[in-house]
Amino acid sequence: MDSTVPSEAAGQRVWTVSQLTARIKQTLETTFGDVCVMGELSELTRAASGHVYLTLKDEGAVLRCIVWRHVAARVRFELQEGLEVVARGRLDVYPPRGTYQLIISELQPRGLGALQLAFRQLLERLQKEGLFAPEHKVPLPAFPRRIGIITSPTGAAIRDMVRVITRRWPLAEVYLLPRRVQGDGAAEEIAGGIYLLNARRPDLDVIIVGRGGGSLEDLWAFNEEIVARAIFASEIPIISAVGHEIDFCVSDFVADLRAATPTEAAEKVVPDRREVERHIAHLRGRLARSLQGIVAYARQQLAALGRSPVLRRPESVLQERAQMVDELFGRMQVAVRHGLQMVRERFLAVAAKLEALSPLRVLERGYTVTMGPDGAVLRSPEGLVRGDVIVTKMLRGEVRSSVLDARATDAPTGAEVIGDA
Repeated sequence: MDSTVPSEAAGQRVWTVSQLTARIKQTLETTFGDVCVMGELSELTRAASGHVYLTLKDEGAVLRCIVWRHVAARVRFELQEGLEVVARGRLDVYPPRGTYQLIISELQPRGLGALQLAFRQLLERLQKEGLFAPEHKVPLPAFPRRIGIITSPTGAAIRDMVRVITRRWPLAEVYLLPRRVQGDGAAEEIAGGIYLLNARRPDLDVIIVGRGGGSLEDLWAFNEEIVARAIFASEIPIISAVGHEIDFCVSDFVADLRAATPTEAAEKVVPDRREVERHIAHLRGRLARSLQGIVAYARQQLAALGRSPVLRRPESVLQERAQMVDELFGRMQVAVRHGLQMVRERFLAVAAKLEALSPLRVLERGYTVTMGPDGAVLRSPEGLVRGDVIVTKMLRGEVRSSVLDARATDAPTGAEVIGDA
């Protein structure tokens, strides 16, 4: 630090702004060094460079902080305003603004571990997006022929799965896609393996993704968002088999089926050959019993037919049927004759009525019918004029007359009107 003093005033040393700021910076860095600060996140800003600027605050003060890009990339959980954290870092003074700030080297959520909080945050976010919805689950094939497994080639998990699958269902073919399941880059390898096996979709029926047990840190690759989205996008059914029974990962919630252990995944992915054989034997027994019942019923029917008169005395049955036909034919003849007689009687009755109403019968009794010039039957002389020609029809012939005079009179009571009504 420059010790030159530009001026003195009443024995008081006078500093330039840069000198004072430099002294404060030196004092802070020397006095405090590495510190841990607890507070609530606020004013959170992510720069395009990847650096994160934020403020830690409590009831009485605020502290500006910076999380450099390489440090932010190591933070497992999602930084959110209002989250209480414990920040570790060193104090620094930013001379252009004359403010002090905390350069954060490590962040931990207060009350929960960073991995636990990151796990909870990712679960909540993916659940809101619908990645865990039951309608997106695809049923496993009952009898898979080809099974793809994404796991470490050196772990105990792959040996256990191959052993169980081979024992339970020897017809299945197992394809191992070796991938790291722990450490940096493992999540990217697992997700890439899922996409790679989906490219061979016609050749694979189901995929198992998993590994043996371990700590939350060991299993973290299966809690990464990139793996969850790869499982969700898979068109091949996926079983998640990570850790032990008490372990739950994000992949378990997204997968079509969760197995508590890799061994259980192998048991769930294929049927048990012995159970299938027992089921086939049971079906074979039911089929045999069913066929025996059908044969026994057919024999009973055949025996009943053998006892029937048709087969025992067919000629007597034919004679009975012939006699019945003769009786029916006789009854039919009687019915036909009776019907014809009734029709004849009804016909004669109608003919008699028509005969009685015939105009010829009326003419036979001495009545005549007179028609006017237009050919219509005359019921009254109205409308006739002198000189009109009228025709009078009789029983045997007709008379044509010329009208000399026409007068209308009232018809006597009880007079019979001949002709159209």
